[in-house]
Amino acid sequence: MNVETLTAGQVMSRVLVVVKPEESPLMAWELMRRAGVHHLPVVDGRYVLGILTRERLAATWSGGPQEQSSRPVRALLGPGPVPRVRRDTPLSRVAARMLDAGCDAVPVVSGEGLVGLVTARDVLAAVAGRTESAEGPADESGEVMTGMFHLEPVLPHHNRQGTT
Repeated sequence: MNVETLTAGQVMSRVLVVVKPEESPLMAWELMRRAGVHHLPVVDGRYVLGILTRERLAATWSGGPQEQSSRPVRALLGPGPVPRVRRDTPLSRVAARMLDAGCDAVPVVSGEGLVGLVTARDVLAAVAGRTESAEGPADESGEVMTGMFHLEPVLPHHNRQGTT
């Protein structure tokens, strides 16, 4: 496929790990660690409030686990609107939007909200000819939904002797 004709929908990540705005930085870090991702869309339902990056999370980290579990990730989001693209946005425009906004990930949205995420890595893979998706007419009509999931922390189980 020719890189000049690629769209956001053809290169975006469709299976996303997301975090709710009231979740803690501790939960966000655990989600990123377990899923092996560097970007967490912060969503209210399917509406994107912002993208939390691993770098932003690390830069705002202070105190111990107690402090990190008592504040919401909403407080870590930058001011201003989040740049967004649609499935049919040409990849060159996606890259320009990322450069203009100084970010390395943009959410892909449609009428129903978040449907994917394009990262700088996705753009590089496309330029290198390593796109895995071959989006067909079904995606254009919105029949393919983004799979979003939320990981819950597993707390240690204590037996009667108080050991784990």
